Amino acid sequence: MLPRTPFYYYDTALLQATLDAITSTVAAYPHFHVHYALKANANPKLLRLIQQAGLGVDCVSGGEVQVGIDNGFDAAKIVYAGVGKSNEEILLALQHDIFCFNVESVPELEVINELAEQVGKVANVCLRINPDVEAHTHAHIVTGKAENKFGIALGDMMHVIDLAKTLSHIRFLGLHFHIGSQITDMQDYLDLCERVNDIQDHLNEEGVYPSVINVGGGLGIDYHDPDKHPIPDFKTYFGIFADHLHLRDGQSVHFELGRSIVAQCGTLIARVLYVKQAESKQFAIIDAGMTELIRPALYQAHHQIQNISSQSIDYQIYDVVGPICESSDVFDRDVLLPPIKRGDLIAIRSAGAYGETMASTYNCRKLPASYTTEDFPLPLT
Repeated sequence: MLPRTPFYYYDTALLQATLDAITSTVAAYPHFHVHYALKANANPKLLRLIQQAGLGVDCVSGGEVQVGIDNGFDAAKIVYAGVGKSNEEILLALQHDIFCFNVESVPELEVINELAEQVGKVANVCLRINPDVEAHTHAHIVTGKAENKFGIALGDMMHVIDLAKTLSHIRFLGLHFHIGSQITDMQDYLDLCERVNDIQDHLNEEGVYPSVINVGGGLGIDYHDPDKHPIPDFKTYFGIFADHLHLRDGQSVHFELGRSIVAQCGTLIARVLYVKQAESKQFAIIDAGMTELIRPALYQAHHQIQNISSQSIDYQIYDVVGPICESSDVFDRDVLLPPIKRGDLIAIRSAGAYGETMASTYNCRKLPASYTTEDFPLPLT
């Protein structure tokens, strides 16, 4: 007997295989350090496997710092980014002696210094520099262009570094970059390497030698055919930075991967409530909506949709929609699926990142439960 739908279902064997692919690749580069971007998915069952694999965490809130600590991650492997860190969040991170704050503005740098002085600490910081590098992805998840809210303008970099060196409770470690998310064009990472190389040459001319270079994350996945490409090409990804980033002696490189670690292991399972024939459309109305998975409504994201209750080789065209009282509550339009009937189970694939963690109680709905392959088998093909 399956539990009440909708729910999230995680393939922990696939997650473990993904983690093994990362750790085996990075083992060839001892100066590479991977931090899991906790915003992608904070499910404790997944965090346990990620922590056991030896990864650190990348946090963007004090709540995520606390979740990382509570789930056994080493504070010395926690990096903390975000444009709007509150005093309470900064103090929490200082209390736990995290590895590094990724600082995004001069006011933030000054506040961290003041708070660190109050508690007798010295805060490690990297400055998040906006490199003005184009990432070929959706406009809502581009973060490295000059017009984005993130980071410090490239032209202000030297001024902020000089300021950091005057602050008695700040230890300047290096630079942080992040150009966007769901990046599948590897040229974007080559462009980032070239920009970082130019920046480092300029810094060295000014007598500045960062010990840490953090290149962020953003590596994309195959949302269209998750079974064909269940694990991203980490060998090529890490190889680009190994081959094209011109490092100085003693420098470490840090990565903040989220989606590429957890997305493919997660599936949203829903049940068909009604099949509605309209004048020019056939709707499959399911019991999951934008409250469970907001990505399609938020930025027109595509997820493969399957009717896992049918083995039919015939197909019909459906708009797959949810029950939420919003016109944007649509998972996809004109989807070819085996004939759907009330009660069929629908699988929305590649939902392990920015799915459960972004769920809401809008329309007074309950948050979805989550299960893993250890809880019960559920064929997806």
